[in-house]
Amino acid sequence: GTYVMTVTANDADDSTTANGMVRYRIVTQTPQSPSQNMFTINSETGDIVTVAAGLDREKVQQYIVIVQATDMEGNLNYGLSNTATAIITVTDVNDNPPEFTTSTYSGEVPENRVEVVVANLTVMDRDQPHSPNWNAIYRIISGDPSGHFTIRTDPVTNEGMVTVVKAVDYEMNRAFMLTVMVSNQAPLASGIQMSFQSTAGVTISVTDVNEAPYFPTNHKLIRLEEGVPTGTVLTTFSAVDPDRFMQQAVRYSKLSDPANWLNINATNGQITTAAVLDRESDYIKNNVYEATFLAADNGIPPASGTGTLQIYLIDINDNAPELLPKEAQICEKPNLNVINITAADADIDPNVGPFVFELPSVPSAVRKNWTITRLNGDYAQLSLRIMYLEAGVYDVPIIVTDSGNPPLYNTSVIKVKVCPCDENGDCTTIGAVAAAGLGTGAIIAILICIIILLSKYEGDDSARRRCKERHTKQLLIDPEDDVRDNILKYDEEGGGEEDQDYDLSQLQQPETMDHVLNKTPGVRRVDERPIGAEPQYPIRPVIPHPGDIGDFINEGLRAADNDPTAPPYDSLLVFDYEGSGSTAGSVSSLNSSSSGDQDYDYLNDWGPRFKKLADMYGGGEED
Repeated sequence: GTYVMTVTANDADDSTTANGMVRYRIVTQTPQSPSQNMFTINSETGDIVTVAAGLDREKVQQYIVIVQATDMEGNLNYGLSNTATAIITVTDVNDNPPEFTTSTYSGEVPENRVEVVVANLTVMDRDQPHSPNWNAIYRIISGDPSGHFTIRTDPVTNEGMVTVVKAVDYEMNRAFMLTVMVSNQAPLASGIQMSFQSTAGVTISVTDVNEAPYFPTNHKLIRLEEGVPTGTVLTTFSAVDPDRFMQQAVRYSKLSDPANWLNINATNGQITTAAVLDRESDYIKNNVYEATFLAADNGIPPASGTGTLQIYLIDINDNAPELLPKEAQICEKPNLNVINITAADADIDPNVGPFVFELPSVPSAVRKNWTITRLNGDYAQLSLRIMYLEAGVYDVPIIVTDSGNPPLYNTSVIKVKVCPCDENGDCTTIGAVAAAGLGTGAIIAILICIIILLSKYEGDDSARRRCKERHTKQLLIDPEDDVRDNILKYDEEGGGEEDQDYDLSQLQQPETMDHVLNKTPGVRRVDERPIGAEPQYPIRPVIPHPGDIGDFINEGLRAADNDPTAPPYDSLLVFDYEGSGSTAGSVSSLNSSSSGDQDYDYLNDWGPRFKKLADMYGGGEED
């Protein structure tokens, strides 16, 4: 009685007469299963309904029904007929519960692994594939109280994939017995019961793997005083090997020890000091020293774990205070100009301030010239005790003591520059030079250095000229063949192209010798010492006041700069010119004699300049 569909036929004849009155009937049904008359049709309205039970989509998914329409009120003998095809599709309902293909499944998983598929569960469902009536949903109903596993559905094959979502521990569970159930997304049709095959068992075995040792307390914090002696046992930092069913040994080593202060026993993890622990070291952060250790087993393959040890160092008074500042400046006469001092201590409270500042009794000049006034626990003032102190740099020792138990003290030296000051209490320029502390020995040393530099410069210049002259003569003629002793060669040292504007007539030799007597003082030969008044160098007092040293040096420099007699003679170099008009007489009347009356052997005794002449005349008999 379930309505299926309606068919309609149109007749052009008058519907109020028999010619237009149409009647319907089913001619054939294909397939004829489970019955040949599964459907019937209302002859007047064309409504098709079911007349028999047993429609099963899993057996017959579609029916082809031929329907005939006849006028003349359906009289087949007189009426006209026509046929049409009705296609009836049987839709699916969830009348088939999913069923496991087997009652038990098994799988295996290594310990400490996650996101691993350990078993695939296959089911069978005769409903329409990839529909809510077919899609499977899996649930674990027992055997996994800690939630180590889940079952995900493969959207293509509809299989259930048992997956590890929480690592399992072999030492805790060697196997799991799971009970799983499968159902559809859509509920079962009315009257359909779940099958006993919708439940199955899954056995999962856990395999043992070598696990790394671990430190139960990580990070481990211990407290002790700094400065404990070398070899002190601090603690035992041991690790645990989780592989209880494996006979393995754990060995320890250092992984990070920035200051190399610690040692660890390789077999039991005992920590001892390898050096003295110092809280003031740069390796300490917020009073804590941190080291990392490694624990490794001998499994296959080996596994290792790390642990961090933190040592909180308690401060002891092991650092004496240091004076600050190290240098200062004060006027040579007492006034409001004082030196504020404090102390720096590497320790922390209570081993720092308040500090005690005092002057030592030895040498006695310290307390005689200086006084120290304490302002508070951390600051004091240093000032002059006497009315006047000669300008200079003074090393003033000060004893600084901290408040530790026991207290530590240190004698720090502050370099105090004492200098003359202006009305504002600031060091004057002359006072700063005087306070530099240049004594007589320093002045003499400076002058000696200047003289050495000047002498070295003049010596180097003369050596360069001689070297150049020898080189030039070698290029002109061999010295053994040079007999022109009357020819004098001079080097000319002048400026560049811009220094050539001078009168060449100065180089010509005049007819008289007046040029030698009346030569201009500023124009001279390079080897002449100028003729003039000797400069007046300042004479330093036997016991100079420190303020006169700067003036003495400046006056000496000015006198040296204006001294024309001081070498080198740096000025225009004028040389004599040897040419026509020589005042010497002609030597053409001198004749050499080839007779043997004269003995020229003595020329050999006159030196290398007469060697050539001796060779020409000295060997008369051989020639």
